[in-house]
Amino acid sequence: MPAPKRKPAAKPAPAPAANTRASKLEKLGLRTDMDLVLHLPLRYEDETEVVTIRQAGMMGASIAQVEGVVSSCEIQYRPRRQLIVTIADDSGQLVMRFLNFYGSQTKQLAVGTRVRARGEIRHGFFGAEVVHPNYKVVLEGAPLPEVLTPVYPAGEGLSQIFLRKAIADAMQRVEWRDTLSPAQLAAQQLSPFEDAVRLLHNPPPEVDEHALEDRSHPAWVRMKFDELLAQQLSLKRAQVARRAKNARALPLVGQLSAAFLATLPFTLTKAQQRVVAEISEDLRASFPMQRLLQGDVGSGKTVVAALAAAQAIDSGYQAVLMAPTEILADQHFRKIAAWMEPLGVQVAWLTGSLKKKEKLAAQAMIESGAAQLVIGTHALIQDSVQFARLGLVIVDEQHRFGVGQRLALRNKTTSENGGGEAPAAAKTEAAVPHQLMMSATPIPRTLAMTYYADLEISVIDELPPGRTPIVTRAVDQIRRDEVIARVHAAVLEGRQAYWVCPLIEESEALQLQTASETYAMLAEALPDLRVGLVHGRLKQAEKQEVMDAFSAGECHVLVATTVIEVGVDVPNASLMVIEHAERFGLSQLHQLRGRVGRGSAASVCLLLYQAPLGQIAKQRLMTMRETTDGFEIARRDLEIRGPGEFLGARQSGQAMLRFADLMTDQWLVDRARELAHDLLQNPTSENTATVTMHLARWLGQREDFLKV
Repeated sequence: MPAPKRKPAAKPAPAPAANTRASKLEKLGLRTDMDLVLHLPLRYEDETEVVTIRQAGMMGASIAQVEGVVSSCEIQYRPRRQLIVTIADDSGQLVMRFLNFYGSQTKQLAVGTRVRARGEIRHGFFGAEVVHPNYKVVLEGAPLPEVLTPVYPAGEGLSQIFLRKAIADAMQRVEWRDTLSPAQLAAQQLSPFEDAVRLLHNPPPEVDEHALEDRSHPAWVRMKFDELLAQQLSLKRAQVARRAKNARALPLVGQLSAAFLATLPFTLTKAQQRVVAEISEDLRASFPMQRLLQGDVGSGKTVVAALAAAQAIDSGYQAVLMAPTEILADQHFRKIAAWMEPLGVQVAWLTGSLKKKEKLAAQAMIESGAAQLVIGTHALIQDSVQFARLGLVIVDEQHRFGVGQRLALRNKTTSENGGGEAPAAAKTEAAVPHQLMMSATPIPRTLAMTYYADLEISVIDELPPGRTPIVTRAVDQIRRDEVIARVHAAVLEGRQAYWVCPLIEESEALQLQTASETYAMLAEALPDLRVGLVHGRLKQAEKQEVMDAFSAGECHVLVATTVIEVGVDVPNASLMVIEHAERFGLSQLHQLRGRVGRGSAASVCLLLYQAPLGQIAKQRLMTMRETTDGFEIARRDLEIRGPGEFLGARQSGQAMLRFADLMTDQWLVDRARELAHDLLQNPTSENTATVTMHLARWLGQREDFLKV
């Protein structure tokens, strides 16, 4: 008896289109009706007027909208496959050329179909033509739009037609009540919220298109002000909430701090002394310090951090320093341990490359409180790491860590009695450690006041004496032989050199000189010198062996990727060559250049570039040649890149501004900051309602993405 036939397995029902679209909208951050309403157009198209084909042809290479009937539609194969559609009106003919098209378009644009097309009309070989126009099939006499047509930021699978309908539907449902009172609107000279939003989605034909385009129109001003106000309210509320938290006061600048200062082989600069005093005062408070320490490359941030750690240890608590790379963490460990261990401080080292036995030993020291100062990498935020009495968290190159990572480290402490008895005066509930964040990427004042309103900021604006200025030159890579000769001469004079490359191995997309190739080339060209190679894929032991040889002067030329961007300190290295400098950002170039100029010898940085250069690359190289001032470089970098890229928006978790421009809207930043201050300093029921409603409208659940 034959076996019964199995029924084919039922296929899962396809997800409804609405759900698919909802997920695509969510990728754009559009979850609520108000999200959709605040999804404002990138630009506009004027579809309110139709001109004849003859008129359009006489307008030159400008955008126009015409209407005609399809007289021919065919696929041609010379010189490449393309769809050629001819439409005509009473005044003439126009060719619509589609280089990319769907087969269904031949049916959609069949002969006799009436089409309304918009695009840049030019004179081609066969007369007037337009390539890839926006078009729609219409009936004769179809009415024209009465407002400009918005073009929205869109994701894959979301058409403009769908977005326009979704936004129009949302505008029917949202609560339009203004978050600001009539008096506040008058004082700030702002348009009502609903009027501004409706105009931006559906601007009338007579609107000032230039003002819409450059976002100077009063409707755009209202949007930018509201966005800035929400940001300032959010950050200031976070600051108030932080000051309400308990922290372990670290009041003692005692024996360790005094001994540490006494043993330093140099005197602190006035800027360092000022910053040390600012941090010391914060550490005495019973609410958590949250301070950003800015300083140019080589300004001496490490010794300031070590003095902060000494105050924590003097007060009976642990301090931890986390760095983003093992090379940088190792530099900190070697330098700070050399200062601290002779004074009796137990310094622990914890990174991912340690063997299991070493990790367990370090973790036991940390949890018992035996380790007074801990230095390491991301390994510090693993679940298995707990501190006995964590009083101070120091995060170097803080922009390289995400919000969650910094928060995880701040929460790394057991109960007050865990692992040892803490000072009785410090026994408070839910105490959090003080936090010091360091950055060698100077942040322009405008940006700092806007994005770091929750932080106190200390700036070391003075370099230690004896630093030699660095001469920077841009050199075309066709002069590579001259550069190699320059490296050879520098080594013969007793100096060392870095040669930095952007990639480790071959890339078809970017035909760049790789570190591996450069190492082989230099080893062959300089047979009498010892050339080393270091990059991120080396095992830590191999990497450290090369770095130790370079630090000891045994290695003359170090070929490296950007793993040496921060933290490497070899005073005898006085020459820096940066391969394909046009591929690096200004901040990276400045950081890399800062690896030289640390000794008494005159230092040189050579920026090897491949011609031709784009406009932005030219601006970067010109900036590097003109100044070594990190703050000036940061200002120009902000102009070139904008705040989102400058701060590393995705990495930091900071909600970036969508509409306001910090380069042109500083006057609005100041106004928004003042109003935020007034609303929070005078917590009347009306002001509290305003704050709550405004933050809900503009930030929703995103208020959690604050600097921590």
